[in-house]
Amino acid sequence: MSKLATYLSFVRFSHSVFALPFALTGALLAWRDHPFSWMQIGWIVVCMVSARSAAMGFNRVVDADYDALNPRTAMRELPRGAMSRREAILFVVTSSVVFLFGASRLSTLCFVLAPVALAIVFWYSLAKRVTAYTQLFLGLAMAVAPVGGWIAAGGRGGVEPWLLGLGIGLWVGGFDILYACQDVDFDRGHGLRSIPTRFGVPAAIVLSRVMHVGAVVAMAALWQVARLPAMYLAGVAAVGVLLFYEQSLVSANDLSQVRKAFDLNGWVGIIYFAVTALALYLG
Repeated sequence: MSKLATYLSFVRFSHSVFALPFALTGALLAWRDHPFSWMQIGWIVVCMVSARSAAMGFNRVVDADYDALNPRTAMRELPRGAMSRREAILFVVTSSVVFLFGASRLSTLCFVLAPVALAIVFWYSLAKRVTAYTQLFLGLAMAVAPVGGWIAAGGRGGVEPWLLGLGIGLWVGGFDILYACQDVDFDRGHGLRSIPTRFGVPAAIVLSRVMHVGAVVAMAALWQVARLPAMYLAGVAAVGVLLFYEQSLVSANDLSQVRKAFDLNGWVGIIYFAVTALALYLG
């Protein structure tokens, strides 16, 4: 059990709630015009959890040396020796294989696109070495979720998953900017790039807020584009309130609440998916 706990902690398994609800939301939108299947739900969950686990594991492997030097991350599993690099690499490979298999069970198109999805989610971990816009690539990686859910559920064409993906990408990129503000001094000292290191913490926080406003606008626009019931807007409003509160916890002069602000994001996807599902069911 202790080894299992180590692996779950290694990939922050509880953070799967960030992307999974939006993959299921993408599937919900497609199921309005395509047959519903519980088997699809099962394989979508397998794909989302395994892809995220592979991406997080890859991030931990390639960042292990930096994590060991950073006081904030020095107690992660690889730096403190709770897991070997070989174990971590095997975990990433296994998770990737599970993802590819799960994608093959959904459809041929999903299987063909699966390596592209892995390349996108893996690239985020390397981006900080070559570009300041690292956080935007994490947004892109998460934006894949609703598009993947849409395709997995039989959706083809349509602007809905792309609009939802835009909202998710802006939301995730926005909160990752806040998270990156904690490490601005360390990153500058070790040649790592991010939006806060490039533009400074005050400007980065402003950009984060603009992106979160854009996320809410994109979600609201989906109401019209997808012709969703009015109840859907209650979920969008709840997301707006959560993001407003999240932003209120962080300022350029006080980053002490960044972790609390980050944890709030776990509720964004859950509430959004629950209200959207209820709206579609009642509608």
